Amino acid sequence: MNLVRFGIAGLGNMGAIHAHSLLKGEVPRARLAAVADPAADLSPYGDAKRFTSTEALISSGEIDALLIVTPHFLHTPIGIEALKAGLHVLVEKPISVHKADAEALIAAHTNPKQVFGAMFNQRTDPHFIKLRNWIRSGELGKIHRMSWTVTSWFRTEAYYNSGGWRATWSGEGGGVLLNQCPHNLDLWQWLFGMPSAVQAHCEFGRFHDIEVEDSVTAFLEYPEGVTGTFITSTGEAPGVNRLEIAAERGLVVLDSGRLTWNRTEVPVSEFSKTSPSRYATPPVWNIDVPISGHGEQHIGVLKNFVAAVLDSAPLIAPAAEGLRSIELANAMLMSSFLKRSIDLPLDAAAYKEQLRQKIAQSRGAEKLARIPLSTPAVNEAGCSYTVHPSYLT
Repeated sequence: MNLVRFGIAGLGNMGAIHAHSLLKGEVPRARLAAVADPAADLSPYGDAKRFTSTEALISSGEIDALLIVTPHFLHTPIGIEALKAGLHVLVEKPISVHKADAEALIAAHTNPKQVFGAMFNQRTDPHFIKLRNWIRSGELGKIHRMSWTVTSWFRTEAYYNSGGWRATWSGEGGGVLLNQCPHNLDLWQWLFGMPSAVQAHCEFGRFHDIEVEDSVTAFLEYPEGVTGTFITSTGEAPGVNRLEIAAERGLVVLDSGRLTWNRTEVPVSEFSKTSPSRYATPPVWNIDVPISGHGEQHIGVLKNFVAAVLDSAPLIAPAAEGLRSIELANAMLMSSFLKRSIDLPLDAAAYKEQLRQKIAQSRGAEKLARIPLSTPAVNEAGCSYTVHPSYLT
């Protein structure tokens, strides 16, 4: 094989973007061979075969790889079906809605020859790559605290009203943590690893007429006293995007694309123990790190996926790693539901039951009833629902 034939399931916002990237030849050695969506206009997709169901696309023999860009609850059943059919699979974020679902999807990947990736495009950003290299090499020394405030996800009421599946427990399975923040949560665990406990305060419909969370403040505990805070919202404007890392060798700040390092000349703990002054602070070098651009983003992940299929290149974002951002989101929500700290690893069955109860009370069915629908399914939380695959993130 010297060319990967892609099929795309779901042609809403992101599905259409991915399709046109392939059609324009932005991904070498890849071709858009087929698309599936029961209601979207399929005419703009060149010579790609058209299918009105994902099942027909998967069994068509027209594709080597499936890119899944459907509403969240469909990622798991479609992904499992595609993996069982022997296809390579690339799934948009989040890989599933909850941990038990994600585990079922990951368990279906039993053939190591099949490439199974996730669309965590922020991993291509050179700012985060630089931070990860510093952390892994020990350049920063022991990390004491991390804090990320990302409120640059502002959304209007019109956004939430644009699709019947949006912002409901039954249609989406969550709010800002499941829709906007999978990238941030993936980067958090990619940089710092998984915490041992999470305590969060989530506000449901604080800024919008929705039933899911649109404001979150979380406290994350790590072994040896390391702590982190994670704050996000879709209701603040102008928002900020500021990540702080306080470590032995000073303070690193990534703020709106600018990376700075106030680097201590000696480790903080060493200075504290050896300085004779009661009020002295370590001398620092103020460094502006010269990084431009934000990497190839979605195109970079697609290129890497093709290289993994054709050249056995390592994946930037293996789908199995998508479990961690799901677990963080679920833990934050469960902490807020139960009003207590949640130990990790998360009890997947317990969270699944909490979500099932939320779905049972959801207004999603009412919203969905007002628009043309197709694709009935049963999600892994045990609730029947109907969604349209073109209502996308």
